[in-house]
Amino acid sequence: MTAIAPIAWGSGYVVTRHLLPADAPLWGGVLRALPAGLVVLLLARRLPQGSWWWRSLVLGTLNVGGFFVLVYVAGQRLPSSLAATLMSASAACMLLFAWLLLHRRPRLAAAVGAAVGLAGVVVMLGFDAGGADVWGVVASLGAMVASSVGFVLTSRWGADVPALPMTAWQLLGGSIVLLPVAVLIEGAPPALTAPSALGFAYLTLVATALAYVAWFSGLRRLSPGVVGVVGLLNPVTGVVLGVLVAGEAFGVPQAIGVALVLSGIMLGAAQPRPAERSAIAPPVAQSRT
Repeated sequence: MTAIAPIAWGSGYVVTRHLLPADAPLWGGVLRALPAGLVVLLLARRLPQGSWWWRSLVLGTLNVGGFFVLVYVAGQRLPSSLAATLMSASAACMLLFAWLLLHRRPRLAAAVGAAVGLAGVVVMLGFDAGGADVWGVVASLGAMVASSVGFVLTSRWGADVPALPMTAWQLLGGSIVLLPVAVLIEGAPPALTAPSALGFAYLTLVATALAYVAWFSGLRRLSPGVVGVVGLLNPVTGVVLGVLVAGEAFGVPQAIGVALVLSGIMLGAAQPRPAERSAIAPPVAQSRT
């Protein structure tokens, strides 16, 4: 079930780049998150209680509001294969924040894997520096960091919250934060054409509502490292669709970079052997505050 999310997110880069308006990232985030949140809330039929009112705003800003805007910018400015590959480093990033926020110290393999993945990104960008939009790269990396923090906090705080209400609360929380910003900066929402309406419908129902329910279901049952490995389907999907559907160039340097990134993250997020488990911190559910 968890694999549905990164596959849908990987396809979202192609949809954003080729179907959605290029100059409305804030409204793009609202139009993607708000309808999806309302649909999922109707299914969940459960409102936040207590601390979950402010937690929903915090997690919604990290995982939805800020994340959707930055991904929108990256999807418009970068080839789908490059944007998805940059986001693939999120597995190593999640391991790092799990160490900082959950006190789960990464093993040596995790540190080596992160270094290999970073080398892959450097190789990929170094050979194609002229074709990489700087702001697109910054937006992609910013989205990776924001979502990594948000997903680790979701794993820490939300072990007892089912996936449906967790999804609804974060989507609506992110929409509440993002909507006034969109109105102030971008004014009225963009006029939709038939292609853009179709693109938003896909992003809302498949790449948001369905994907986030699947992803948060995985975060309740799996460690951040395992979820990060499943997330490798994101760059794989983005690269395949970018090449096959959008006709994007993909040569030997890019292949080497992608291989290094994926190899590094697989190494860093690999589960320890049974003999090593005693050195790992207790499960997230036992370390919540």
